[in-house]
Amino acid sequence: MTASSTAPPAASARRSLRRLHRPALLVWAGFVLLVTGWLLWLHLSELPAERLCRGFSYSAEGYLPACHYSAFTDADNVFNFLGEVLSYSCVAVAAWAGGALVGRELESGTAKLAWTQSVSPARWLAGKLTAAALPLAAGGGLLALLFGWVWSADRESLVSDWTWDRVFIPRGPLLPALLLLGLAVGALAGIALRRTLPALAVAAAVTLVVRLYLRTAWKPLRGPLHGFWAVHLSATAMVLVLAAAAVTGAFLLLRRRAR
Repeated sequence: MTASSTAPPAASARRSLRRLHRPALLVWAGFVLLVTGWLLWLHLSELPAERLCRGFSYSAEGYLPACHYSAFTDADNVFNFLGEVLSYSCVAVAAWAGGALVGRELESGTAKLAWTQSVSPARWLAGKLTAAALPLAAGGGLLALLFGWVWSADRESLVSDWTWDRVFIPRGPLLPALLLLGLAVGALAGIALRRTLPALAVAAAVTLVVRLYLRTAWKPLRGPLHGFWAVHLSATAMVLVLAAAAVTGAFLLLRRRAR
C-alpha cells in the first residue's frame, strides 16, 4: 500500500478529531479567558480600590465611592470563589472526557469504524488524549501562574492561607496535574462503560472522590515537609502518578476490548 493511498483516511481522521475537539476547546478557552480577566480585575482594580478605601476614615457623607462593593464584588469572596472553581475543575474535565471524548464514540460505533479504516485503537486513544491534554495543561498552567501571582502580590489584602485547598491547588503545577488526572479517569471510564451518560457520571464521581481523598492525603505532608513548594510539588507528583496509572489502565483495557 502506498503512502498516497493511506493519506486520505489519516487526513479524514485528523479532521474528525478537530471537529470533535472544537466545541470543547472553545469552552475551555472561554473559561481560561474569563478567569484570567477576573483575576486581572481583582489585582488591577478591585484590590487597589479596597486598599484605598481602608486608607480613609468615614467622611461626612459616609463611605467613599471606592468602598461601595457587594458580596459579589468583594475581593476575598471573588478570589476564594475562583480558587474553589479551579480546584474542582478536574471533575468537569473528567465528565467531558468520559462522556463526549470517549464514551460517545464507543457507544455510537464511530470508534470501531475509525479502527477499521484509518487508525489502530491505541493510536486513536493516544490522539484523543494528546489533543485534549495539550490545551488543558497549557491553560491550567497559565491560570496557575496568574493565580499564584495575584495571591503573592496581594496576600496582605486577602483573607486566605496557602494551606487552604482553594489556594494550595491553583497556585502551581498541581492544578494542571489534576486536570490531566480528570482526563485520564474520564478516558478510563469511557472505555470501561462504553456509554455516554454512565461514563460521564462515573468519571465525575470517581474524580470527585479522588479529589476529596487527596485533600486528606497531602495534609500529612505538611509535617515532614516545610513550605508551600515542598508540599505542593510532592502532591503534584502524587497526582501525576495516579494519572499515569489511569492512562495505562485505559490503554490496557482498550487493547483487551478491541480484540
